[in-house]
Amino acid sequence: MPRKSASRATAAIPADIHVPPDFGARVVNWQRVHGRHDLPWQNTRDAYRIWLSEIMLQQTQVSAVIEYFQRFVATLPTVQALAAAPADQVMALWAGLGYYSRARNLHRCAMQVVSEHGGVFPTDPTVLATLPGIGRSTAAAIAAFSAGVRSPILDGNVKRVFARCFGIHGHPGERAVETRMWQLAGIALPAAGPRQAEDMVAYTQGLMDLGATVCSRGKPACLADAGACPLSADCVARRDGLTGVLPTPKPRAAIPERSTVMLMVRREREVLLRLRPGSGIWGGLWSLPEMPVETLPFDAEAAEAAAFDYARAYGAPVRAAIAGELTHVFTHFRLLIRAIRVDVGAGDPMVQDGATEATQRWLSLDDLDALGTPAPVRRLLEDQARGGLF
Repeated sequence: MPRKSASRATAAIPADIHVPPDFGARVVNWQRVHGRHDLPWQNTRDAYRIWLSEIMLQQTQVSAVIEYFQRFVATLPTVQALAAAPADQVMALWAGLGYYSRARNLHRCAMQVVSEHGGVFPTDPTVLATLPGIGRSTAAAIAAFSAGVRSPILDGNVKRVFARCFGIHGHPGERAVETRMWQLAGIALPAAGPRQAEDMVAYTQGLMDLGATVCSRGKPACLADAGACPLSADCVARRDGLTGVLPTPKPRAAIPERSTVMLMVRREREVLLRLRPGSGIWGGLWSLPEMPVETLPFDAEAAEAAAFDYARAYGAPVRAAIAGELTHVFTHFRLLIRAIRVDVGAGDPMVQDGATEATQRWLSLDDLDALGTPAPVRRLLEDQARGGLF
């Protein structure tokens, strides 16, 4: 049975929180006048495009997503095309957006929609939420935008709006705080009625727009102009001077540092890449081979000598030299990458560490878009393509 949408008749408002009865209507009316209306995934009921944009926008800014979205739908315009696409093509289109498990789940989800749902996305949020990579909030957003379904969302922007408007303390990622916000999200929905489909599109987009453009992390627009936000008259954070405090940030832990040594094996204008395992960091992407760090205390001269010896299985090494160094920051750690370039002869390379043609390839520096590579590796390869380093 489909889950019933929360409403004022079935959900109790917490005694210490005031939800204006016209909360939903205010957001709807504001969005129709002041919200965003020209994003490439808007003004459509195509669930494929809506779903794709929602997955891309998870933990990524709108400005960064637009180009990727347009390139993705130009190449794979339907869920059927995505389901049938090779994994390498999907990862190449995604490369640079980060959080690569999203791309793997995207591919799996497309296959499941085709095989189990006839290529048509479900409109019930509870069914959508069973598909790979689709959580409760994303499912509700897809259902609202594609079919006008009345169901609450609670992404990062919405959590910030709710925390400030209703004066909710505590990190939104904590279970108790998030549970309370979900309760409020159900209560705050615009009333059901003959315009429900249109209202839910405007309301869902309006909450996202408020969090992104008005109730921003740093300087909420309401501090300079009370009329910028339709909720300012009832906003606890604005009233009590708490916009800089709410939402409560996650306690910070020290970011650990790791290091790796990558081998840039060059054969004229080609570079050797290895396919990373499907799970873990950069899963399913093509990257430079990594040397056993435990055998390589990083002394530049010793490192180059070890890299020279390590590269023998790929051909006849000609020379080795430090090629570059950069730091890449992940969510939970900072990675120091040192790259050592080794030029080899033009002969066919031997197989190293049990690699096969499916897991090891030569990539032309003139065709870097052919394979999906991690962002820092792409930077190293682009520098090589420009003739940098040595």
